[in-house]
Amino acid sequence: MKRALIVVDVQNEYFEGGTLPISYPPNSFERIKTAIAEAQKAGIFIVFMQHTSLQENAGAFVRKSHLWEFHDEIKAIKPDLYIEKNHASSFVGTDLNYRLRALGIDTVSIIGYMTQNCCDATARDASQLGYNVEFLSDANGTLDFENNAGSVSAEALHRAFLVAQAFGFSRVLTLNEWIPLLKKD
Repeated sequence: MKRALIVVDVQNEYFEGGTLPISYPPNSFERIKTAIAEAQKAGIFIVFMQHTSLQENAGAFVRKSHLWEFHDEIKAIKPDLYIEKNHASSFVGTDLNYRLRALGIDTVSIIGYMTQNCCDATARDASQLGYNVEFLSDANGTLDFENNAGSVSAEALHRAFLVAQAFGFSRVLTLNEWIPLLKKD
């Protein structure tokens, strides 16, 4: 097994002052930082994905804006690979699959924001591309959501997507369950 950690969209948009403040699970950002640190210690290949909106009048993820940038604590970390993306999935419209395959990586671990959007899409596409997928339940996060279809709490949304991921796409693990696996690589 050769693993890569895919860190999805840990951008200022999701923090205080941003348009999409993550609220569940509590301390997801601390767990994201821990996952990155543990991956670094284990020599795991680390990929930072950064979402950029292609819409002319985008309300979020506007390239070069403060809210588009990575959180300062993430920005201070040097990943093995950085990729800018324009779609929910980290694989669509990028060379991520090619890069991972060239390195012989067969397993991807997904952390970041948001559980039900970019993290879910990345995990589903990784599964369809034949990767073993690990979805870290407490190192992904979301917020209360409301649109014309209804509303849902962050906790209910997060749990529903974890159940869907575990049904057929990913091995859903907590950070504490995942860390010991790194020693086996």
